[in-house]
Amino acid sequence: MRDALLSVDDFSVVYDVDPPVRAVRGVTLELRRGEILGLAGESGCGKTTLAYGLQRLLKPPAVITSGSVVFHDADGDDVDINALDAEEMRRFRWDKISMVFQGAMNSLNPVATIGSQLEDVFEVHRPEYSRSARRAAVAELLEIVKVGAQRSRSYPHELSGGMRQRIMIAMALALRPQLMVMDEPTTALDVLVQREILRQISQLRHEFGFSVIFITHDLPLLLEISDRIAIMRDGEVVELDTAERIWTDPQDEYTRTLLASFPRLTGARGVVHR
Repeated sequence: MRDALLSVDDFSVVYDVDPPVRAVRGVTLELRRGEILGLAGESGCGKTTLAYGLQRLLKPPAVITSGSVVFHDADGDDVDINALDAEEMRRFRWDKISMVFQGAMNSLNPVATIGSQLEDVFEVHRPEYSRSARRAAVAELLEIVKVGAQRSRSYPHELSGGMRQRIMIAMALALRPQLMVMDEPTTALDVLVQREILRQISQLRHEFGFSVIFITHDLPLLLEISDRIAIMRDGEVVELDTAERIWTDPQDEYTRTLLASFPRLTGARGVVHR
């Protein structure tokens, strides 16, 4: 079985406004099976645009101007994502690649129960499932993300932010995808809940074997959880290496600047001169 799960070559996205904005510029990278690839950079560097573009989720005025995205399926097929038609792409999403969107925990339908919203995933993508099979699958998912099957009857407002984020992870995990893209999944959570969510993502990755593209501006967080990290600046990947080497021997000046921008818990305190 090939080690690569996703191959991205010379991928570019332009926002067709006046003047045009080159949001992603010739990105080339490879995602390996079972790894967590961190995508870091300051706000506006193109991280989310890249993630959306890889799944063809971009809307006008965004235009993919160059590049290829090939998904190497576990069954041996190579899928050219850019060549899929609309219906093929609809079936491909969530089944092979799923996404936890930025601010997703606030995107749940406030007037529908958690169970009914999770059941919708199976109703659309697994129409052969009976109602009892869908309910059993939902109960299993809620147990997997440590929310508890009894919460299927709850409404979103009855859950904490951390529990709602676990529901979104359950939804992304429902069809056992091979790749999960996570866009700032812990930004709105307090530090303790954030750690619980990160620990669970890592455990689920080991249990189910999926790969993760984890997007955040929080480089210290990525250093803790990622196998490799891609640093983005102005739409380009300026450095791609293991988390250990990014920390101990960064090659790009921008990477060193990012690392230096985070306060250290040890060492001498600096003085701010005005």
